[in-house]
Amino acid sequence: MENTIDIPQEKPLTKKDFESDQLVRWCPGCGDYSILSAMTNALPQLNIPRENFVFVSGIGCAARFPYYMNTYGFHTIHGRGPAVATGVKLANPKLSVWEIQGDGDAMAIGGNHFIHALRRNIDINIILFNNEIYGLTKGQYSPTSPAGLVTKSTPYGSVERPFQAAELVIGAQGTFYARTIDTNPKLMTEIFVHAAKHVGTSLVEVLQNCVIFNDDAHAAVTAKQNRDDFQLHVKHSQPLLFGKENKKGIRLNGLKLEVVTIGENGITENDILVHDAHNEDPTLHLMLARMAPPHFPMALGVIREVRAKTYDEAIAEEREKITANARYHSVDDLLKSGEIWEIK
Repeated sequence: MENTIDIPQEKPLTKKDFESDQLVRWCPGCGDYSILSAMTNALPQLNIPRENFVFVSGIGCAARFPYYMNTYGFHTIHGRGPAVATGVKLANPKLSVWEIQGDGDAMAIGGNHFIHALRRNIDINIILFNNEIYGLTKGQYSPTSPAGLVTKSTPYGSVERPFQAAELVIGAQGTFYARTIDTNPKLMTEIFVHAAKHVGTSLVEVLQNCVIFNDDAHAAVTAKQNRDDFQLHVKHSQPLLFGKENKKGIRLNGLKLEVVTIGENGITENDILVHDAHNEDPTLHLMLARMAPPHFPMALGVIREVRAKTYDEAIAEEREKITANARYHSVDDLLKSGEIWEIK
């Protein structure tokens, strides 16, 4: 089952229809521009009336997003975006609700809201801008900053182990996790469309560059000279191949993944692991999501997509059950349920 709200339009919506008249205020070269462009490219493909879209954000550079979308929107408080998005969706299940967060907003002050939105499987879409730094507050380390990173708040290098978004999603029993990069707007657009059609909470992590405070944070994956060897584009039911000529692949060797080359040591395409995004067991999804340079490529695309009952559906079922078994179906029924006196 996919999310569809097929209300005929007088004319098809375009990218321009979703661009607001507000001046976009991000630093020149910021990856956020690419994300905004991909979103305005994706939404016209969903055949949903513009008035049925709502964008919700918290605090941070990413949180300006609702101003730049010609839709309904809420700019809320730090870390509380998922709570507001939950309320919007439950109040009007017909809406397509998008929640925008940075890595600090989502996984630091908003950590509980973030994981419980995923756990409840509310039918919303969360876009996580991950630049591994606090940008709006001028370059402090964030929950995703790598150990050893020197910042204004860690002048001798961070001593903390970073969170990985995928681990939190899978740990919270998330049903949809995808990863993309700001240097590939085409892939990003495809993933946004895919996420919107998922029934349940979708989490799309965008590896996004902050040119001012953490430039080239994802260069090991995004740099032109690294793309062939360190980007693995995963697709459901397709073998996990990568490299300039798709001669490299991922093989499951016992309980570990390993990189192999087709044609070497008798390796053929039949030895390459086939991606199953729909497997209920998240073990391989987590293994794929944890791969990273220099020993592995980074998995990009839809890594996990399974169907489970949403919070919205569970609430509706419970309401129907209670109503069907209720002794009283109206206030009149309740008032007339005991002894009644008639005053003349």
